[in-house]
Amino acid sequence: MVPLQTAVGAASPLAVAGTVALFALFLSFTAHLAARNVLGDVPIRNAFLVGPVPAAIAVVAAALELPSLPAVGVALAVDALLVRYVYALDRRLTVGVTLVHAVVSVILGSVIFSLYVLVLSAPG
Repeated sequence: MVPLQTAVGAASPLAVAGTVALFALFLSFTAHLAARNVLGDVPIRNAFLVGPVPAAIAVVAAALELPSLPAVGVALAVDALLVRYVYALDRRLTVGVTLVHAVVSVILGSVIFSLYVLVLSAPG
């Protein structure tokens, strides 16, 4: 079986930058899906302002081996602040968009990761 994690210290700066960029792109995409679901038609460029900061928080927390739950809490709080600022929402809509963003990110991430593991486990 292929290991799913490697030592963080062995990662090159390019690999870390690529991880942050891909995760930021993923979170921007899911932020756009969440905003469209709650708010209707919104410009996609707003989502590109939301995704990078929570992605950077997650990668830094993983690289420094910080506890996961506080890191997720900080990332969600920053996500809510960015959603509120970028989309100019009140508190109620901010909570809705942030909650949908978290749920969509977990579901889509689980599906993509499951497909990745399925492909790796294919015979031959």
